[in-house]
Amino acid sequence: MASERQSAPECGDQVYDPVARRVGEYRGEAGPYVMLRPLGGGLEWEADPARLRPATSAERLSAGVKAANERASRAAR
Repeated sequence: MASERQSAPECGDQVYDPVARRVGEYRGEAGPYVMLRPLGGGLEWEADPARLRPATSAERLSAGVKAANERASRAAR
């Protein structure tokens, strides 16, 4: 029986990193890790590709709201 394998993310895909407990935008590979960037921009972080999974709709929405709130907070200063 053939097992279903999840395809590797493509640049720009939104994935969930359970170690960092964050949603990130997949940017590419860096040695044994992958690089993720917070939604809305920011510093990239390294993640174990074996632990990532596609972000759910709720996780993407929550991360997008967080990014919008951070932008609004910076603009108000």
